[in-house]
Amino acid sequence: MKPILPMPRGPLSELLVAALTTRPRTCAEAEIVAHGHLVDEDLQIALHICYGLHYDGFAGVDDEWEWDPGLLAVRALLERAFLRGVIGVEPLRPPLSHRELITCFEELLDAGGGRSLSSHLLEGGSFDQLREFVMHRSVYQRKEADPHTWVIPRLRGPAKSAGVRLQSDEYGNGVPGRTHAELFATTMREFGLDATPGAYVDHVPAATLATDNLVSLFGLHRRWRGALVGHLAAFEMTSVTPMARYAKAIRRHLPAGPAAEFYECHVVADTVHERIAADDLLRGLVDTDPEATRDVCTGAAALMTVERRFADHLLTSWDEGRSSLRTLPAGRLRAVGRPSPLASPSRVRIVA
Repeated sequence: MKPILPMPRGPLSELLVAALTTRPRTCAEAEIVAHGHLVDEDLQIALHICYGLHYDGFAGVDDEWEWDPGLLAVRALLERAFLRGVIGVEPLRPPLSHRELITCFEELLDAGGGRSLSSHLLEGGSFDQLREFVMHRSVYQRKEADPHTWVIPRLRGPAKSAGVRLQSDEYGNGVPGRTHAELFATTMREFGLDATPGAYVDHVPAATLATDNLVSLFGLHRRWRGALVGHLAAFEMTSVTPMARYAKAIRRHLPAGPAAEFYECHVVADTVHERIAADDLLRGLVDTDPEATRDVCTGAAALMTVERRFADHLLTSWDEGRSSLRTLPAGRLRAVGRPSPLASPSRVRIVA
């Protein structure tokens, strides 16, 4: 079953949702709006919608929209705006050696920054906070590994082999029901949540959508293959400790049953994945595609940037005694085929 289209959050996503319920056509109005200053909620949900067409698609949306030239032009504008906010103007690096890449990763990890979300949930997180955390993570976790898999056809030799080893584990080594996305669905059900992919997209803020959009952006562009490798390597090299904390936090509230299995599985798998990523994936990239190494540290740093913003949002919300989820407008229609009205072109301000 395909997900339903998310609710719009501003003029651009209003236009996209309305357009996607029709046959593919030019998106001139949306392109005009995309040239302007967009609030982050509108930008991130619009990108999420564009990228969603490359995964399951959406109920009631023609699959021809996936590669529609007009929509791709809009997406390119959004991607440039997103990247400016995450990596700024990245100076051109020379190709890096394996040792230089490892040093770069060590410096990024040492820099750290911000409070630890996993420590908060372990040391005093409530059941409701853990449940919210699972809702946030479901946006990516219910398709875990898919965007990283796009890098495999763009790798060669030992780097490709390393990528296949990592991704095979993510997909449960071919055992039905053991993919990490399916294990996360079990976690969601144990918390009494709807495990349907995309079920909580409307409930999560831009900071959450950005963590998902970043890996989709890197995955869909060959130009960013090095950044995707950096994103994947950083993910594997930093996950063991927080995954162990999340598992213990869940076991505190749900001691019986499989609620924590997703996280416990990662503690075991990522202990091995950390070495594969550092020793085989990065070294293989240096040997077979040195040009791509220019962007590896950029991808790792971008991951840490969006994850820090995500953690800050949740922790700040909870510090203030409020939910980290969005409050949905009362009476908004969610039925497919009932799009929000188009923004009036006469009210669109074009900003050069």
